[in-house]
Amino acid sequence: MVELAKAIRKYPHPEVEFIFTHEPDKQSKDNSFKGTQSKIQRLNYHLDYFRWKEFQLPDLVKKHQPDVLICPDFVSPAASLPCRRLTVVHDAFFWQMPQNYPKWWRTYFLNLIKKGLKEKTEIITTTDYSKRSLEKHLGKNWPISVIYQCPKSLKAASDPQILKKLGLVNQSYFLHIGTFDKRKQLPLLTKTFAEFLKQTKSSKKLLLVGGPGQSAQMNDFPKVEKLVKELGLEKHVILPGFLSDGEIKALYEHAFAYLFPSENEGFGIPIPEAMGFGLPVIHSDQEALLEVADGAGLPFQTGNQEDLLEKMVLLDRDSELCQSLSEKGKIRSGDFSAQKFVEAFHQIILKPGL
Repeated sequence: MVELAKAIRKYPHPEVEFIFTHEPDKQSKDNSFKGTQSKIQRLNYHLDYFRWKEFQLPDLVKKHQPDVLICPDFVSPAASLPCRRLTVVHDAFFWQMPQNYPKWWRTYFLNLIKKGLKEKTEIITTTDYSKRSLEKHLGKNWPISVIYQCPKSLKAASDPQILKKLGLVNQSYFLHIGTFDKRKQLPLLTKTFAEFLKQTKSSKKLLLVGGPGQSAQMNDFPKVEKLVKELGLEKHVILPGFLSDGEIKALYEHAFAYLFPSENEGFGIPIPEAMGFGLPVIHSDQEALLEVADGAGLPFQTGNQEDLLEKMVLLDRDSELCQSLSEKGKIRSGDFSAQKFVEAFHQIILKPGL
């Protein structure tokens, strides 16, 4: 949402005027509902969200009378509206992976999604893979268009002090950035890295940046912590938690390669993000990741530890392969620019109504 808002302002269209319900920069810095929350805090968040989406937003539509309402977060109001709706549904995880969500919450959220799919609605999703997945679960009642996302702009100055803080000065390391959701397969990555060290006697480290998964059911952070201790990897695997944009930028600039073993993604923003920094990328052969990488990454069979290990060893030993992947990745990352991102929205907004 933040990157879309930035792109809208950076690349205006003479025939399109956007009205923001919130000031994007200010809203993105609101930490009211971030971090560890009690059940009461989580409930208050959902009540706040429901009130906003189902009552306040329809009132704003009546006030401003837009031609198109863009809802970039799965849910459009259940109320009848006079305008077209573009509802962004990033992936089909709620249908594909029910075990990862509390049953009551999943039922509630799916109900919100379905009630908002009405009238002149068009769904926007992130890859052809996500489109096929959504058609499988929602049918073809609503037209679905694919718009590739753009990575975070990371405009902050690079902060190389993070390298010193984490003991990575003049140190080669593999990088992964993201939450410890179960679908990210970070326990698999941790075990594979232990085998990589045994086989290669390498001094490389593994850096897993990010916080816990979104719920107790989805969170693999405790499992990774336990594996690090059991496998004696305390000096080899670094878990720094959340970091600033400047710190993230510095880590991208100095990493050896990016590892992305996820079993399910709707898009996979880390792939074009890492490629934009010239990093070779090893990723699972999950359909969305294959689509986004488009041959510029090094795929392995999803969930296959031996295949992942083989690709890590191959990359470690083959400098020409590293260089080739780096060059291909930089070219591929150009397909995910902010300008292309917002221009795709312009095209859909300006086409004849449904």
